[in-house]
Amino acid sequence: MLRQRFSDALKQAMKDKDQLAVSTVRLIMARLKERDIEVRPKGNADGIGDPDIQQMLQGMIKQRRESIELYDKGGRPELAAKERGEIAIIERFLPKQLSDTELEQAVKDTIAAIGAQGIKDMGRTMAALKERYAGQMDSAKASQVVKRLLA
Repeated sequence: MLRQRFSDALKQAMKDKDQLAVSTVRLIMARLKERDIEVRPKGNADGIGDPDIQQMLQGMIKQRRESIELYDKGGRPELAAKERGEIAIIERFLPKQLSDTELEQAVKDTIAAIGAQGIKDMGRTMAALKERYAGQMDSAKASQVVKRLLA
């Protein structure tokens, strides 16, 4: 499903003459092709599935956020602005992200559902969160909330 959305978005961006969108969607498609090639030796000829694609997109956003931080420190606001534009385009393909309050509630619900007692259950809690809310949360933020609630 996401693969088709990438193709459609590329065609639309070309029609709209939106250079940033064209280059960003091409970057996504190139990274997707790399990931598909990586999994072929493991017997997966069809490529990666949507959950793995969502994780890949999250990783691309994380890279851009790190770049923005470096560009801002280095006094390169034009490059930081380009990265922010790319993030906005990549986020179009992800499910709506949980707000901070929604994330906190999701963590509380998950802790109650799996019966987590303390910090030793953090791994189990994070695994359950990733399964239930794949692509909808920032794992780093979720990890901080889990740590705070289990401590």
